[in-house]
Amino acid sequence: MTQLSPAPAPAPPTARRSLTTGTIVATLALAVLLAASWFWSNLLLMSFAAILIAIALRAGARGLNRLLGLNVKLGVLVVLLGVVAVLALLVRLAGPSVGDQFGQLADALPGSWQAIQDWASSWPVADTVIQRGEAAAGEDNAMQLAQRLPDVFGMVLGGLNSVLGSLSSAFLLLILSLYIAMEADLYRGGALRLVSLPRRARAAQIMDELGEQLGRWMAGQALDMGIVAVLAGIGLYLLDVPLAFILAVIAGLTNIVPIIGPFFSGAIAVVVAAPQGLDTAIYVALLFTVIQVFEGEVLMPMIQKYAVQLPPALTVLAIVAVGALFGLVAVILATPLLIVVMHLVRRIYVEDVLGDRMD
Repeated sequence: MTQLSPAPAPAPPTARRSLTTGTIVATLALAVLLAASWFWSNLLLMSFAAILIAIALRAGARGLNRLLGLNVKLGVLVVLLGVVAVLALLVRLAGPSVGDQFGQLADALPGSWQAIQDWASSWPVADTVIQRGEAAAGEDNAMQLAQRLPDVFGMVLGGLNSVLGSLSSAFLLLILSLYIAMEADLYRGGALRLVSLPRRARAAQIMDELGEQLGRWMAGQALDMGIVAVLAGIGLYLLDVPLAFILAVIAGLTNIVPIIGPFFSGAIAVVVAAPQGLDTAIYVALLFTVIQVFEGEVLMPMIQKYAVQLPPALTVLAIVAVGALFGLVAVILATPLLIVVMHLVRRIYVEDVLGDRMD
């Protein structure tokens, strides 16, 4: 005769109350953490940007340590001063010429836009849109100057505040990056102390892997931006497009933002090339299209063999999400944030929680 095992005794009320209380406390703590992260999002994004710059400074300092035996902290200062000196030298040598070209670019944009309007006016739909835009602008110009003066004054003050705020943020970012780079081991150890002892070694491994991946991404991105700038400069020079150097620099710098950056730089180049003729504008558009196809199909896969491979669809979604939540400036950080999220999901959830080892 089969003997039935006794049913497990119910948990005592004290244990159930402790479990419920712990769950409530953990939920409230998570809610407070999420709310604080949202309110302090600008500070957190600046801290993340500072960490990226610190990783680059530490990489340069470690290179000096291997080559010259220089202390890492001193190497961070040398790398930073070297970068500042190179930038100052470039401004000294090429600053006036570059400033003139930017001025010419600003002066050329209205004429270029007019050329595009003249071409588009031959199409009925485009002509209707342009006429409505000009009518709206005419109504706006008909406003009394006295009514517009407060708005103009506010715009000037707002622009001045934005410039001063940007300068102060850049200075704070530089100082924060320097502190993190020089005392990286201190901050790393402090972060690891927040993790329980049984999981501390795993946390250290994940943290080091993240630093390595972000460093490789920055190196690969710098190489990609440089090659795109060179290709754009050569192509624009051969097409005899004015301000080729500045347009190439814009193409390289904006390439840090996938999808949006190349479209923005290509649109500017097409507008500048429009006064040279419709054929030149079409050739410039084809040039930027070919460069982006080459970058996406040939250059970036080669770089990603040594850097970080990212799914294109997730990259686009990350850009849209970060831009919608934190603004256009934060879009620059969308790709490295995606790297962090993907690595944490892979290591912590897929491998540690699900037990699916991917290596």
